[in-house]
Amino acid sequence: MKILVTGAVGFIGSTTSERLRSLGHEVYGVDNFSPYYSLELKKLNEKALTEKGVKVIEYDLRHKNLAKVLPNDINYIFHYAAQPGISSTSTFEDYFENNIIATKNLIDYALGLPDLKLFVNIGTSSIYGLEATFPEDKAPKPASHYGVTKLAAEQLVLQKSRENQMKACSLRLYSVIGPRERPEKMYTKLIDLGLKGEAFPLFEGSEKHLRSFTDVDDIVDGVISVIGREEVVDGEIINLGTEVEHTTQEGIEAVEKILGKKIKMKVIPKRAGDQLRTKANIDKARKLLDYNPQTTLLEAVDKQVKWYKENFL
Repeated sequence: MKILVTGAVGFIGSTTSERLRSLGHEVYGVDNFSPYYSLELKKLNEKALTEKGVKVIEYDLRHKNLAKVLPNDINYIFHYAAQPGISSTSTFEDYFENNIIATKNLIDYALGLPDLKLFVNIGTSSIYGLEATFPEDKAPKPASHYGVTKLAAEQLVLQKSRENQMKACSLRLYSVIGPRERPEKMYTKLIDLGLKGEAFPLFEGSEKHLRSFTDVDDIVDGVISVIGREEVVDGEIINLGTEVEHTTQEGIEAVEKILGKKIKMKVIPKRAGDQLRTKANIDKARKLLDYNPQTTLLEAVDKQVKWYKENFL
């Protein structure tokens, strides 16, 4: 199969691209190499993908006429590209253009593909709102520009399924961790600052927040399992994550255990829109995708620490 992965040099996009290539698919990746975070990490990911035979195309999905730069015989699209997370440095326009306009342009491109079997939108638990513990039919209440624009992007994709213009689904991911995680995310920052002996900036009260910290390989298992299940997943929203909850404090302690040292903390003001609790309800994923994440928090952290030491020490 010929597969296009957007946001291909990012954390989960690169891991998905690599897995798909290892399964023998012809994989094309597209990424705009945004300077939102370290280009060094993105180039590192690109190098790994290129060595595995993934064809990486540098292009910004906010530009129209994608058919001029992307292949016209793609069978599957996995759409990861987005303005990620909750950040005080990102404007509403950043979220709007990267999450809504870019998705609309990608849809227009997809509708022109003669052999497209499935458009897979990658959503987020942030769509649910401050608490994300619900099944997929729960009315969303996003509490951030990120969540609002990701919901809009999801609905743009599913609209085309409802209109029978293409088969499409959306996968809502929960608190993904592991090798290649972005530098500003919790675990990479904990590992980095812990090894340097510097203080970790902990949002006030966040040590009590509950999360479904999910290993990236467990997430990718679920993502790629939609292949061959087009009729089953068409029009569906499906949660992917672990049912096991951990507090942020337990996450900190897991990193400390793997590093073998205590990490200093510096409490900073609360962050607006930050989720209080995420617990993946994956009954639907188990039923439709035979999804069964198994990696423990400690195992996931151990993998991430090893990756960090191999690449940044």
